Amino acid sequence: MPRPYRKRRSCLAVPGSSEKMIKKAQTLDADQIFLDLEDSVAPSAKPGARGNIVAALRDGDWTGKTKVVRINDADTRWAYDDVIDIVVGAGAHLDCIMLPKVEKIAHIHWLNTLLNQLELSLDLPVGTIGIEAQIEGPGGLSDIEAIATSTPRLETIIFGPGDFSAAMHMPQLTIGEAFDNGHNPFDHVFMAIAVAARKHGLQAIDGPFAKIYDIDGYRTYSHRAAAYGFDGKWVLHPGQIATANEVFSPPQEAYDKAELILEAYAYYTSDAGGGLGAVMLGDEMIDEASAKIALSMAERGRRLSMNRTTSFTRPVG
Repeated sequence: MPRPYRKRRSCLAVPGSSEKMIKKAQTLDADQIFLDLEDSVAPSAKPGARGNIVAALRDGDWTGKTKVVRINDADTRWAYDDVIDIVVGAGAHLDCIMLPKVEKIAHIHWLNTLLNQLELSLDLPVGTIGIEAQIEGPGGLSDIEAIATSTPRLETIIFGPGDFSAAMHMPQLTIGEAFDNGHNPFDHVFMAIAVAARKHGLQAIDGPFAKIYDIDGYRTYSHRAAAYGFDGKWVLHPGQIATANEVFSPPQEAYDKAELILEAYAYYTSDAGGGLGAVMLGDEMIDEASAKIALSMAERGRRLSMNRTTSFTRPVG
């Protein structure tokens, strides 16, 4: 059974140790909120953060938002208790678990098995809780195909540029920013993640941009991810949300054109339209390939409940 579609244009990171930020996140226009137990929470604060997250999931108003918890990576001492405490406490209110630093398929298999056991124990429908896999090192990228097909629970593949840069010994100190010499070594990573995601029906999400007040820079790198077909990007500050939602939504003109192409192609390939395989629409030739491209754009707009502002008019005579 395919996973449910969840909006993830803007994925807001919220430290699980901050009750104030958790409450504020409920009022923001981010598509996804992920309550963090990993990098943003000190070791001594992790047990308390779990309690904050359980309370927030159970009692908070997350209407319209995808609800995710990022646990600690599978090789740490905290990961097991993260999953147990969160799912036992609020599993019925949770959409996904985000697993960071996925370096091998065994990491996903561990989480999948544990979730199976918990859902059975708690009388939750098995498979309800999805998994988001964060690729942050050479092992994960090398095994991207196996990870993408590891479990039907998998919903997204996320690129983690900070840890990836560190693991690859890249000379970079600002998370999420490209290099200045014209060559971007992340291009290969973006393409690998995008191909695996599209091949297996998953969403591809770009990670953080650390210069939180540089909205122009955030916009630039959001467009870069969108150019590879990514579905969304992390947000570290409320000021980045509107940009992410804009960049990862089809422009109205593009959505209208996509629907127009689909209508026109359906008409011209029908008996009533002459059964043609390639026709002119305005000053542009459209054919089956055009319709496939248009369908991809149109489906994005439909998932966001966009409204058309134009329609196809059949020729007279």
